[in-house]
Amino acid sequence: MERDNRSTGGDGGRRPWVVGVSGASGTPYAAAVVRALLHAGEAVDLVVSRAARLTILDETGAPFRDAHWRADLARWLGTDASGAPTPEPDLDSVRHWSPGDLAAGPSSGSYPARGMLVVPASTAAVAGIALGLSKDLLQRTASVTLKERRPLVVVVRETPLAGQTLRHLVTLDEAGAVVLPAAPAFYAGARGIQDLVDFVAGRTLDAVGVPHKLYRRWEGDIGGGRA
Repeated sequence: MERDNRSTGGDGGRRPWVVGVSGASGTPYAAAVVRALLHAGEAVDLVVSRAARLTILDETGAPFRDAHWRADLARWLGTDASGAPTPEPDLDSVRHWSPGDLAAGPSSGSYPARGMLVVPASTAAVAGIALGLSKDLLQRTASVTLKERRPLVVVVRETPLAGQTLRHLVTLDEAGAVVLPAAPAFYAGARGIQDLVDFVAGRTLDAVGVPHKLYRRWEGDIGGGRA
């Protein structure tokens, strides 16, 4: 595939999108985002929190281990939310960082990341980012993204939302982050669970300007999604 300068930078240096996966339910959203980024020719740096590994195992049956991350990631991305197989992902442009590695590249503002997508974002992750706790690499990278004025999208997945979490989300919005609830829409003509997942993943990529064809866009045609 011919690549442009979006993921490499004008000087040929690698410029990835950091995808942070927290422990909230909704790991198929993260898988869809990573697959779409790779399909778009973007480089990806992946940070999977310790809690997220339990959620991935619970929701998909697949483990995620630092020592075997490449094989585990291929297995995770290789099946969609309905259990159907997906095309084998090309992982050559993926870099994995352990969540406890606070000396990792994305922990520094000098690391040439394009921005960060936290998907799904738990209320604990939302609180940690809003308060600047930096208790793990996911939170630290999000704080760095904000201070460097890079795009940060927080795909919060929780219901109902308590007042404290709502205040944290307002804090993130005021700091420049995009708060994007994992709320699928139905006007795109969803036929199955993966269509609903892809809608949220597509809106996540819309927020940072990455092209995709994950869902049917609204064009003012009432009932067009049923055609």
